[in-house]
Amino acid sequence: MNAFMQIPQGKLVAAVLMPLALGGCASSLIEVRQGSEQVAVAQADQVSQCKAIGKTTVSVLAEVGFISRGIDNVDANLLQLARNEAVNQGGDTVVPGDRPEIGKRTFAIYKCRP
Repeated sequence: MNAFMQIPQGKLVAAVLMPLALGGCASSLIEVRQGSEQVAVAQADQVSQCKAIGKTTVSVLAEVGFISRGIDNVDANLLQLARNEAVNQGGDTVVPGDRPEIGKRTFAIYKCRP
């Protein structure tokens, strides 16, 4: 007998839909701080005239249970956390840096605008 035939249909649907729901929730759980939408993303060669504020290393879950989250969602979460931290530190620009592993990244924070 097929293994799926032994699982009640309602539980099978829940087992399939649960990872999809968790993947979507993980992105919406990241706080969007007021002012973070104004924080620019730049490359290192674009911030030579800016004041260096500091660095931050941010991390999010790359996997929920046995389900891997999409790299685009993980990167979007990391960027939002970096923008939030730039606001906390008085910066207005972040520069993505090292990514020692999926779900973790360092960002440099700069003040570029008066």
